[in-house]
Amino acid sequence: MTGVPWEQLRQVAEEARARAYAPYSRFEVGAALLTDDGRIFAGANVENASYGLSLCAERSAVAAAVAAGVRRFAAIVIVAPGPAPVTPCGMCRQVLSEFAPDLAVRSYTPEGGLLETNVAALLPDAFGPGHLRGAD
Repeated sequence: MTGVPWEQLRQVAEEARARAYAPYSRFEVGAALLTDDGRIFAGANVENASYGLSLCAERSAVAAAVAAGVRRFAAIVIVAPGPAPVTPCGMCRQVLSEFAPDLAVRSYTPEGGLLETNVAALLPDAFGPGHLRGAD
């Protein structure tokens, strides 16, 4: 995708990762979500002692954008530890697909490993709003 400030997004995601709350897994993740109008919203994972209540960085970024009134997204960058870049979990894939089924995704390791994809490739045949409208 041309025109995406990938390095700026990566920097924002790395800064968010530094603020993650991950006392249980120690797996700090940061995300930076680019809106269609050029704004960037950061997210970090927020764990909870009741593991199921934890919030992933990607959904945290989406929540911040939606709270600001934004519903249209162009790209997301994720930075997470490990030997290889990680992709959004299934729950995050579904949430991202709700707003931007073809969203560009770049995932980095802190050392610079890179994976490029999009939400449609990560979640083919996703359930979406159109399924509900056709259910009458």
